[in-house]
Amino acid sequence: MKKKITILLPAYNEEASFPLIEQGMSQVVAENPDYDWEFLLINDGSTDKTLQQMIRLHQNDARYNYIDLSRNYGKKMAMMAGFDYATGDALIIMDVDMQHLVSVIPEMLRHWEEGYDDVYAQRQVSKESWLKRKTSQWYYKLLQSLTHVPIQKDTGDFRLLDRSCVDALKQMRETKRNTKGMYSWIGFRKKGIFYQQQERQTGKSKWSAQSLFHLALNGIMSYTTAPLKLASVFGLMVSFHTTASIRSREVYLSLNFLKTNLTRKKLTGTTMANTASGATSLLNPSHRNRLSRIMWRK
Repeated sequence: MKKKITILLPAYNEEASFPLIEQGMSQVVAENPDYDWEFLLINDGSTDKTLQQMIRLHQNDARYNYIDLSRNYGKKMAMMAGFDYATGDALIIMDVDMQHLVSVIPEMLRHWEEGYDDVYAQRQVSKESWLKRKTSQWYYKLLQSLTHVPIQKDTGDFRLLDRSCVDALKQMRETKRNTKGMYSWIGFRKKGIFYQQQERQTGKSKWSAQSLFHLALNGIMSYTTAPLKLASVFGLMVSFHTTASIRSREVYLSLNFLKTNLTRKKLTGTTMANTASGATSLLNPSHRNRLSRIMWRK
């Protein structure tokens, strides 16, 4: 009995990519006749005719199945839906724009048959800009320095996963998913192979700078406690500074209160003395002598 391989293809507004999908999947079947194939398409809330294209493929070829999500959840959530419904003994994740070469699949299958559970494709030459390549390198260095989970560099979702890996990933139901870290976290026997990523032939990338930033931040927050520790230390420093400021203010107010009271007492004593002296000086010499005699008689 032939083993069954599922190719998982998440798609969001990829209407123009379907001729490439048909061509690529036909090549896969022709080059690997010893396996049964399932092509699982995930419509991630597309607003163009992506869904209609999926329906057409399914009607023309029973090997094509599709899942239609109720809205755009993002590629990672679309992949999780694919994990739930894939029926193959192994699963290969690919981009529908065919930047991932189907010619790499036979090598993936060979290593899988040798006993490897996760055969990941590592980009040998990147078509990205110098800035994007550098920021990616810095990010992976930072992430690897903060976490104890080994993260493969220049590696994305293009990989073959054994059924055991798929079942493990199905147990991880996070909605903010960093799959690169998940692949490493579940373990299993891994094997890397190199490939040259192709340039996109249709459409444009759905990843904006903002979405890439959130993805990177989520990766750091998911697999290391360093941000939590940093936030705790910062909170303690702020708390200490606030407490010290309050105590200093209390001491200042106390000293100011004492100083004010002492000044008031001094001013009151001086005023009384001046008043008595002024009253005495108002008496003329004869009055003072008379007052002295009266006081002496008494």
